[in-house]
Amino acid sequence: MDEPFSSSILSDIPDVATGVTHGDPVEDWLMGIAQAALDVALDGTEAAQMSLVITNDETVHRLNAQFRGLDEVTDVLSFSADHPGHWEGEDEPPESADGFEFVMPPDELSPLGEVIISYPQAERQAEEHGVPLAHELALLVVHGVLHLTGHDHLDPEETTLMQSKEKTALAALNISN
Repeated sequence: MDEPFSSSILSDIPDVATGVTHGDPVEDWLMGIAQAALDVALDGTEAAQMSLVITNDETVHRLNAQFRGLDEVTDVLSFSADHPGHWEGEDEPPESADGFEFVMPPDELSPLGEVIISYPQAERQAEEHGVPLAHELALLVVHGVLHLTGHDHLDPEETTLMQSKEKTALAALNISN
């Protein structure tokens, strides 16, 4: 597996970008964003677990090609345990694991899936949109979490609902979008 960062995430995501003070690690800041998204997406249902990976363009490009059929970098990928993604490639999609039930250990929280963000792409988009990097990262985390819970933006009605939930989650974090 790639080593996307040469040092810890704490030093790769600058405090200036996130507004994190020295007493609050970046990991806590990211967890707070994911929790705000989960609060909006799950409407207070049962507890669940998810993974969040912040990596480089090469890793996201490779995963996007392998699992979506798109030979390009994207900002965020979501791999949901319950909601299949959309294959966009010209070739046949990889074999599905439908019908395979992964057995979780007793007392383990239900897995939602994994959100993977390209940090360099987030930096580029923040600059393009004229927003702080922290706001762009927060938006991408929220967007990815909403995908994990089945939200999408394939048609105008879904897009409106998803954007509304994004705004609600970001507002809970005092981030205007």
